[in-house]
Amino acid sequence: MIRTAALAHIRDRRLIQTRSTGKTVFYMAGGKIDAGETALQALHREVREELGVGVTGVSRLGVFEAEAYGHAAGTQLHMTCFLGEVTAEPAPAGEIAEFRYFTGGEYAAMPEVAPGSLLVFRQLHRLGLIDW
Repeated sequence: MIRTAALAHIRDRRLIQTRSTGKTVFYMAGGKIDAGETALQALHREVREELGVGVTGVSRLGVFEAEAYGHAAGTQLHMTCFLGEVTAEPAPAGEIAEFRYFTGGEYAAMPEVAPGSLLVFRQLHRLGLIDW
C-alpha cells in the first residue's frame, strides 16, 4: 500500500495535474507520506517541492483508493486528498517537468490516466466543482 497526500487545486473549473520528468502520465500534485508525517504535513511539503508554492484554505476532500499506476500489479494507492488554494503562481520544481489544468473529460481522454486521479476528477465533478 502506497500512502500519499494530494492537492485538488481548481482554477477555472479545471483540476491541476503534474507530470514527472521522464514519465508520460499526469498525476495529482503531492506525494508519499513520510514516516512520522501526517497527510497534511506531507501535502504542504510535497506541494512546495513540486510546484514551489504554499497551500492555503485547506479542507479534506476525502480518501481515494485505487490501483497505483506505474507500480507492480496489485499495488494499492491510499490517497488522502485535500482541496486548497496556492499562495503564488505554481512553477514546475524538483522532479516535476510540467503541470496542466484539466476538465474531467480532457483528463479521461488522455492516452494514459492514473486511476486515483480519475476518482478525484469524478468526485469533484459530482460536487459541481469542475467541468467534464
